Amino acid sequence: MTLGQHITTLRKKKKISQGELGKLVETSGDIIGRYERDEVKPSIEVVIRMADVLEVSLDYLVGKTDMKLDSTTLRRIQEVAKLPEEYKKQVFLVNDALIREFKARKTYAL
Repeated sequence: MTLGQHITTLRKKKKISQGELGKLVETSGDIIGRYERDEVKPSIEVVIRMADVLEVSLDYLVGKTDMKLDSTTLRRIQEVAKLPEEYKKQVFLVNDALIREFKARKTYAL
């Protein structure tokens, strides 16, 4: 997906107009429309504000990843990254166990 397509999809999902998004990122609705049609590219500052307003990572918004991380998940990952190594290992052990259990249940449910 292009940047414009991501903006359009996310904006519609949040049920806000181009004008509303424009106000929230300190530009106009007409400019948002041009971004969505991929006629022009926004500045990095505007893209950062859009990612914040649309509650996605900058990587997702610009198409660098297809993994949509909402702001809450991203904050939690950042908090884990700040932990001392011994605590990170504990978090990862628990996380890995939960993922294995989920995959096993999913497999056996088929």
